[in-house]
Amino acid sequence: MIEMKDVHKAFGPKQILRGLNLKVDTGESLVIIGGSGTGKSVTLKCILGLLQPDSGTILLDGLDVQKAERDPFLAKFGMLFQGGALFDSLSVWQNVAFRLLRGSLKRPKEEAREIAIEKLRRVGLTPDVADQVPAELSGGMQKRVGLARAIAAEPDVIFFDEPTTGLDPIMAGVINDLIREIVVEMGATAMTITHDMTSVRAIADQVAMLHDGKIRWTGPIGDMDGCGDPYVDQFIHGKAEGPIAAVR
Repeated sequence: MIEMKDVHKAFGPKQILRGLNLKVDTGESLVIIGGSGTGKSVTLKCILGLLQPDSGTILLDGLDVQKAERDPFLAKFGMLFQGGALFDSLSVWQNVAFRLLRGSLKRPKEEAREIAIEKLRRVGLTPDVADQVPAELSGGMQKRVGLARAIAAEPDVIFFDEPTTGLDPIMAGVINDLIREIVVEMGATAMTITHDMTSVRAIADQVAMLHDGKIRWTGPIGDMDGCGDPYVDQFIHGKAEGPIAAVR
């Protein structure tokens, strides 16, 4: 579904991606791990076409993302943002149905509301939440609303940007379980970036370790602990000493 071939991206003299190669199969859940500033978010933005790589190729289902017609291309994606990114001036249901109220995916208002309430139910929220505003919700509820919005248009690909940031361990576990269930249920291709190793173990089929703009290791989640890669070993066990510290 997603393939990145020798992708480079720099901002002025600062090289972020240095020949990144990555493949994500259809229906697979890939989690990218790595420290802050290693290029995880830039990778997602390049796939979405929000940033243009300096060189290399990015394909979505065989189509070059830079040559794709933007509106139908973006309609293939859903995204759960790190901070929730809910619109504080809109009600909960309008946030969930945001893409269904405009653009190529536009539906009649009542139909969009019904879909939004259905997706809220899918993430464990009752219909009475629909007419509230985000400020009236807890952090965990806001994250669920963000997840409902990400799946509202039945996307082929879903991105999760630090999905459990700011949540207590119990709510983080709930969100992880929901993500796993929904991705499997929809048959969607998922890509997640996170520092949370509990999330990695809960939602990943495949794991990719990104460091210094390159994929250092990739493989099935079951192989991660015993892979023998020093970058992976240091990161997943939170060791102060190792190749990552030496580079910094």
